Amino acid sequence: ITLAGSILNPKNPFAAVVLVHGSDPVKREMEFAKRLAKEGIAVLTYDKRGVGESGGVYVGPSVGTNNIDTTNLNLLSDDASAAVNTFRTYLKDKKTPIGLVGFSQAGWIIPIAASKNPQIEFMVLFSCPTITTLEQLRFQFYTNGNNKFWENHTESDALEHTKNDPDRYQFTTTDPKNYLNTLSIPGLWLFGEKDIQIPVKLCIEQLNTFKVQGKPFEYTLFSTLGHNTSSDKVTAPADISIHWLKQKALKIKKS
Repeated sequence: ITLAGSILNPKNPFAAVVLVHGSDPVKREMEFAKRLAKEGIAVLTYDKRGVGESGGVYVGPSVGTNNIDTTNLNLLSDDASAAVNTFRTYLKDKKTPIGLVGFSQAGWIIPIAASKNPQIEFMVLFSCPTITTLEQLRFQFYTNGNNKFWENHTESDALEHTKNDPDRYQFTTTDPKNYLNTLSIPGLWLFGEKDIQIPVKLCIEQLNTFKVQGKPFEYTLFSTLGHNTSSDKVTAPADISIHWLKQKALKIKKS
């Protein structure tokens, strides 16, 4: 299929990123792309498969389909990987470090893509799970969209349900840790403590395990934020990710 997108290429970019969507039927993310481009980052952003001008079929919750089965996640990771390969041909400086920046569902897609494509040199993940797809669904069903969930529940309570609740769907689960285990590229996760889509503290525990093993994975936790850590109204997570990207790009170029 053909994917349609836009490239924002500032003069002498210090890094280049491809934006990877969450689960919704999202067109190219121009506002976020402009924000990064203003800071000297080249960006490729594309309409998700089956959305906007991109071909293929959109599979996702808004059309009542299971969007996190292994087949679809692998398909979306191939799209992100192809975008990286295409983007590389547009960059004048072939030493410009290139990586993936993604949101929510991208927490499963980006590690798969990075494990397949050695051109991907770093990753930034906004509100992205490190847990399996089935665990995420258990947690999401338990919180049930209740924004006041954390006022009435404890971490251990949420963990118990995430680990043990019966599954409402039967499909092959995807565990991003299997792919993260194979990676040695730097990664930054940005979490909101009040998230009711993913159990953030459990994800942080898992990242701490990787850090102890020497993986170059980092995270930042925002105590007042929920799942939407990349909106226009919230500046701190994007600012921190840009600062982190500058540091990592410099290190990658030197090496």
